[in-house]
Amino acid sequence: MPFRVVFRIGGSGMDLRSKARTLSGPVTDPSKLPKWNYDGSSTGQAPGEDSEVILYPQAIFKDPFRRGNNILVMCDCYTPAGEPIPTNKRYNAAKIFSSPEVAAEEPWYGIEQEYTLLQKDTNWPLGWPIGGFPGPQGPYYCGIGAEKSFGRDIVDAHYKACLYAGINISGINGEVMPGQWEFQVGPSVGISSGDQVWVARYILEVWITEIAGVVVTFDPKPIPGDWNGAGAHTNYSTESMRKEGGYEVIKAAIEKLKLRHREHIAAYGEGNERRLTGRHETADINTFSWGVANRGASVRVGRETEQNGKGYFEDRRPASNMDPYVVTSMIAETTIIWKP
Repeated sequence: MPFRVVFRIGGSGMDLRSKARTLSGPVTDPSKLPKWNYDGSSTGQAPGEDSEVILYPQAIFKDPFRRGNNILVMCDCYTPAGEPIPTNKRYNAAKIFSSPEVAAEEPWYGIEQEYTLLQKDTNWPLGWPIGGFPGPQGPYYCGIGAEKSFGRDIVDAHYKACLYAGINISGINGEVMPGQWEFQVGPSVGISSGDQVWVARYILEVWITEIAGVVVTFDPKPIPGDWNGAGAHTNYSTESMRKEGGYEVIKAAIEKLKLRHREHIAAYGEGNERRLTGRHETADINTFSWGVANRGASVRVGRETEQNGKGYFEDRRPASNMDPYVVTSMIAETTIIWKP
């Protein structure tokens, strides 16, 4: 039985690589899988004279391509001495989520992952005329029809593959810029949110778009000018927020996020300053704001949450290329553990 190892590496924050290995029989528990290694000198993570980086299996998903007993395995990366390498962001996130304070609050996440499909030979959005532009934004968001929707076959194939894999993918939709799409993962609890988003990205890039001959980019502003950027809006709640009186807990958490705005922005994705301009459904990167039903704010509270006096809120600042391990654990650390 083969299993395909998926692991995060590289200084860009978005690198995913994988390789495959054969097992003698089915495995359902990551702790029963063998550790493995790869050549870190070929990825800029280790010197040639001591090149091994060790892979620790952390989460198992069904393989939607080979199917049967075949699995995908999300791994993180360590030195031979057992120390997490610098690009292993899962390690610190797991520590935060396993802390008693955070575990008691059972943080839920729903991540809206936006991305853009590009024509492979031109790196120009799918469906756009080569060297030119489509009509202005307006008809494309959740649009239908060959003149408004580009790449639906790819998006639907990804949706089905994620469902088969056991990822808690909760929906898809066409986005405001033509050729741009979104999938949502969640609600997921704690560290599993990061695992599921990374594996969903992997499935999209390694098989779906690879087979289709299309490039996927998570750049937060792939086309400059009067076009929407791409984000990874992160919906969040804790046990206290979901109970009666939770709206006050939500407002206190938002105040904490305001106090650490710059720290969060620095960790919310590369190139985000090109997206967070105060236009195209974003808040200005330098100013923290929040509001009910306000998609031009840093943090949006839903109208239903306000009416019910409990629920969740949406951090709209993360870029599409953010690391979900970093963002989810940072939100939990700021709102639950940190004391101003």
